[in-house]
Amino acid sequence: MRRIVLIISVLAIGLAIGGYVFFNGERKVPVHYRTAAIERGSIISVVSATGTINPVVLVEVGTQVSGMIKSLHADFNSQVKAGETVAVIDPEPFKARREQAVSNLEVARSNVARSKADLAQRKRELDRVQSLLPQQFVSQNDVDVALTNHQSAEAQLRVAEAQVRQAGAALNVADQELKYTVIRSPIEGIVVARNVEVGQTVAASFATPNLFLIALDLTKMQVNTNVSESDIGGMAEGQDAVFTVDAYPGESFTGTIRQVRLAPINIQNVVTYNVVVGVDNKDLRLKPGMTANVSIVVAQKNQTLKVPNAALRFAPPKSERDRHEVDGQAGNVVEGHSSARSKEELRQKTVWKLMEDGSLAPVPVQIGISDGISTEMLSGALTEGEPVVVGIEQSLGEEKGGELPPGFGTKKRPRYR
Repeated sequence: MRRIVLIISVLAIGLAIGGYVFFNGERKVPVHYRTAAIERGSIISVVSATGTINPVVLVEVGTQVSGMIKSLHADFNSQVKAGETVAVIDPEPFKARREQAVSNLEVARSNVARSKADLAQRKRELDRVQSLLPQQFVSQNDVDVALTNHQSAEAQLRVAEAQVRQAGAALNVADQELKYTVIRSPIEGIVVARNVEVGQTVAASFATPNLFLIALDLTKMQVNTNVSESDIGGMAEGQDAVFTVDAYPGESFTGTIRQVRLAPINIQNVVTYNVVVGVDNKDLRLKPGMTANVSIVVAQKNQTLKVPNAALRFAPPKSERDRHEVDGQAGNVVEGHSSARSKEELRQKTVWKLMEDGSLAPVPVQIGISDGISTEMLSGALTEGEPVVVGIEQSLGEEKGGELPPGFGTKKRPRYR
């Protein structure tokens, strides 16, 4: 009996201790906030884009006639001058066509001489019958026949003269085609690409074949980049740009925006614009076709107050938001979603300041440019060095809610937002 009483007493004491811990123990771990200070410094707003390095002037050299490549006089990286021969198409078929055109012209000219002689004969016959008609040695019908023959001879002469002009035009075409068998460089530069070999047949029936690519001057290059429509508003000629290429890791090159092209590029409903960056390439280190990662400086502010972007993204716990809504301060806490907001409203943000009693206070600020890490603070009730909340350090007990008994879960783990 004494043993039963002892067991009941121990159970009662255990239940009493457990009830006290359950009802009066710590159920909720206090929230600990991470803060960062408002700083003063420089902010550089940069737009990043990817582009390709190209010569400023790149000419495609083709052919206007079809035929077999007889010889090549330029190769990759060859320096050529304007008018210099770079390739020759087999001219023999074109020489034969020219000879045929010359023969056709001679035949046409002979036809003209014959037509003139025939016209002269018809003219004499017409004059003779017209002189005999008053003496009635010939009939009126003879006169009409002679007149008709004379008119036919005149028409035949005009046809023969037209055939001469036609044969002359065909000879000019044959001369031009023979001239086009010698392909010359249109500019002075360097051969970037050669797309034909000796013995290869090129056809110019539907489109001009591309035989060579000649760059005018490789010491002046340009980077063609595609900038999204959301960033194109900050682009202007004369702005500085910095870019890197994979060929020279860790090294930056500088350039200047030379042109912002107005033609939109629409790919899968994504609109971009071509921004051309001029680059000095005197050392010829940059090669055509290299991929460039471009950073364009669109705005820069010096010695301005900076607020961390994490503070602008921070959202307080729901209980803290509810408290401020009760206090009538919710108007600055949550931004509206109306599409009719003004530009000033779009630049209004709210940051949270940690008070001495551990509570949070919303502070509305007006922001400016951003560099991705910090944002310019144009106005607001914050000073340099003042801390703002950027995140919450959450305990394991709070993460796992009711999985642990009250009073447990005191280990801290940082949580980023």
